[in-house]
Amino acid sequence: MLENWVVIPTCLPLVLRRCHACASGRFRASGKFRVNANHKLIDAWLLALCTGCGDTVKLTVLERMNVRSVRPELLDRLHDNDRGLTAELLQDPVVRRRNRIALDWGNAWRLDTGGWDRPDSEVIDVSVRFAAPIPVRPVRLIAEGCALSRAEVERLIAEGNLVSAVRLSGKLSGDFTFTLKR
Repeated sequence: MLENWVVIPTCLPLVLRRCHACASGRFRASGKFRVNANHKLIDAWLLALCTGCGDTVKLTVLERMNVRSVRPELLDRLHDNDRGLTAELLQDPVVRRRNRIALDWGNAWRLDTGGWDRPDSEVIDVSVRFAAPIPVRPVRLIAEGCALSRAEVERLIAEGNLVSAVRLSGKLSGDFTFTLKR
């Protein structure tokens, strides 16, 4: 029996970066962009608000680019403050590296098991798909999806009753499958 689970983002993740005005290290992406043109050059920033003091930080998206080299649909999305573009840019490794930020997906996702309630089958195959590259510990997903404790999932792995082609320790952000034997 093959079950399909999906890890779905519920909101934008928090941006981990030090605030210059207070001791907080978390920012919430506002979903708004600032675009500035100077003759033929354009700059664009994603605005984020500090969760502690509300101070605004600008995350660089475009820097001193020739206006003609920027796709018109990207410019339209920037001017329209497109929420989908905000999510895409936060997950873009180039933007994260340029701005020296990391993402906190703490409470920004949920696991959709499709109403699965642990049938009495001897062997259960589960395919886990990620709707967005959200780094999550597979042990946590399996524990939540199977209504088990994490310690029990670790015990099943150690006994060989829970197997996967990928390593189940650490974090994953890509699709994987596992088999649970009773």
